[in-house]
Amino acid sequence: MTACDTCLVRNRAICSSLDGEELKALNAIGRRRNLVPGESLMWEGEDSVLVANVIEGVLKLSTGTEDGREQIVGVVYPSDFIGRPFGSTSGHGVTALTDARVCVFSRKDFDSFAREHPSLEHKLLQRTLGELDRTRRWMLLLGRKSAGEKVASFLLEMSERLVQPGCVDAPDLPLRRFALPFSRQQVADVLGLTIETVSRQFTRLKADGIIDLPSRREVVILDRESLAAEAG
Repeated sequence: MTACDTCLVRNRAICSSLDGEELKALNAIGRRRNLVPGESLMWEGEDSVLVANVIEGVLKLSTGTEDGREQIVGVVYPSDFIGRPFGSTSGHGVTALTDARVCVFSRKDFDSFAREHPSLEHKLLQRTLGELDRTRRWMLLLGRKSAGEKVASFLLEMSERLVQPGCVDAPDLPLRRFALPFSRQQVADVLGLTIETVSRQFTRLKADGIIDLPSRREVVILDRESLAAEAG
């Protein structure tokens, strides 16, 4: 039995398009790696030497501004693919927000494998187009939505994306209760708001009975329809 046979995200990752023999070949060029919070996997501007599937945990994609600040430009979750196949440099850094496990491949080995397996290339194209759609929605969120709409949209996305990985090939139900992998300051950075504004919006949503906040990181969605309405 290979690592692919027991993979938690086997039916949702890009390798879901491969048959048994192809999975064995892919497994032969990959390796598992565990990351702790704050540990980096890739660095902005460095040679693109790795690509990876996320098996467990949450990681951030970030870039540095000219004045030395960090800007979080994306978040990846279990079954997401990270790295730059067929590219020469990494456009952003990749750092674990939680304990994480990834399946890592040499970019050159993965590129060669993908060229020989059109179904995998097709899956990569689908993922790329999906990521483009998410980026466009995020541009709308950052550019047009109010602070309240931004926070509500963020919480809805977290409830959908933080679902624990599994091997059931069926749609996952959004979580009602979850722990945010972000600090309030990181939430503010992601949404282009101040930490004070984010805290006010959390407090307002709690006072309105839409969410509960059992602890600093925990969120319970009490009224999903109202939260969706808040998100616009």
